[in-house]
Amino acid sequence: MAGHSKWANIQHRKGRQDAKRGKLWTKIIREITVAARAGGADPDANPRLRMAWDKAMDANMPKDNIQRAITRGAGGADGSNYEEIRYEGYGIAGVAVVVDCMTDNRVRTVAEVRHAFSKHGGNLGQEGSVAFMFNHCGQFIFAPGTSEDAIMEVALDAGADDVTTDPEGVVEVICPTSAYAAVKASLLAQGLQPEMSDIVMKPQNEIELAGEDGIKMQKLLDALENLDDVQEVYSNALIDEQA
Repeated sequence: MAGHSKWANIQHRKGRQDAKRGKLWTKIIREITVAARAGGADPDANPRLRMAWDKAMDANMPKDNIQRAITRGAGGADGSNYEEIRYEGYGIAGVAVVVDCMTDNRVRTVAEVRHAFSKHGGNLGQEGSVAFMFNHCGQFIFAPGTSEDAIMEVALDAGADDVTTDPEGVVEVICPTSAYAAVKASLLAQGLQPEMSDIVMKPQNEIELAGEDGIKMQKLLDALENLDDVQEVYSNALIDEQA
């Protein structure tokens, strides 16, 4: 099971995000703009905007960029034509894939998503075909060696549902989406810094892929993540760290 290390998958995903920092900034700016348009320009009164703001700060985005995106969104100029769309499909070996998009051209986006699936051995499914295999929740991942007891005491008091530690020592906190901000604030106040945190679509079960299947699946995920209109890609694949 060493090749299917969950911690290695987490680090791999972080590394890919860091390598695509410019594109990550573009996605975050789009999220900030849409969030400000939908709920107003005050992060303290707009939880979605607060989360997008935090993502921007974690990605080392200059505050001027963040404020410009908020101003555009609150002013209703840019971002007003974006709609949020979720696509669902299958990857290698029946892996379930959820693709969240923001687009101003639905026809273009679905064509690009369908092409990415078909080019890399997957296929686009119908609405509802795989989303039921995931739970929409807040997720916090802590590096091996972090005290589960310390995390549990803080997280559960703040509204988390569960705290688990895998055989590698990776600690995971799961909470309702409504409790995400409170749990994060409580953890940080106690000096408990997660390696990764977000509101995610967490798979209920994972499919292990190695060798050629792992390589093919990673190429599909990369192709989807590289599309301009794609915000997030979720799957239930646990890919060999050498893939």
